[in-house]
Amino acid sequence: MNELNHLAIIMDGNGRWAKRRGLLRTKGHETGANVVEQMCEFCIDEGVAILSLYAFSTENWKRPKSEVAFLMDLLHKFLLSKRESFIKNGIKFNVIGDESPLSDKLKNEINEIKNATAQNSRLKLNLALNYGAKDEILRAFRRFCEKNGGEFDAQNLTLNLSEDSLQTCLDEPTPIDLLVRTGGEQRLSNFMLWQASYAEFAFTPTLWPDFTREELALITAKFKKKDRRFGGL
Repeated sequence: MNELNHLAIIMDGNGRWAKRRGLLRTKGHETGANVVEQMCEFCIDEGVAILSLYAFSTENWKRPKSEVAFLMDLLHKFLLSKRESFIKNGIKFNVIGDESPLSDKLKNEINEIKNATAQNSRLKLNLALNYGAKDEILRAFRRFCEKNGGEFDAQNLTLNLSEDSLQTCLDEPTPIDLLVRTGGEQRLSNFMLWQASYAEFAFTPTLWPDFTREELALITAKFKKKDRRFGGL
């Protein structure tokens, strides 16, 4: 059976969930945030090492300012409310993406919870904030250049650049085993393109606020039985 080491989830459908109930989109985001804890518990119980969740993309800044402001405030409240739970349950919190545009208040809370959970080892939780895979690869290349002299040097890069050396410079270098997208859409939406190069995909029509650990268990059970050949026979 396949080992599930790195699980990634595109959490889609919060807005549609709220609209179908005659609620504001913000209520969908608020309800969706509560599902995260169930997914973490599932991963810990199943021995999954890394859980990566797509929370806010580089393209999400295009949404109405009021919704963006709500999401940023919700993220801050989420981190405040989950800090003790993460510590207690051995969850190491991490952020992937470009944190620079985030507010100082949010960045400070991110650093606080990162430091408080740095030694935890039961589950690594990557929250993708202001994240885009193309942007991550560009930033990885810049990190690689900085590690190899600080300036673009074609000869130096030719000698040292490889898939492995660039991969180590990604926000999260571990390949994804299984990528799940809720909400019915069947696309990656610029999420972890490098890491998902040989991932198995599962798309479900279930909207994120309605997604349960029971459904995730069915999806992971199918994954474990798949014949993964990675280009071979």
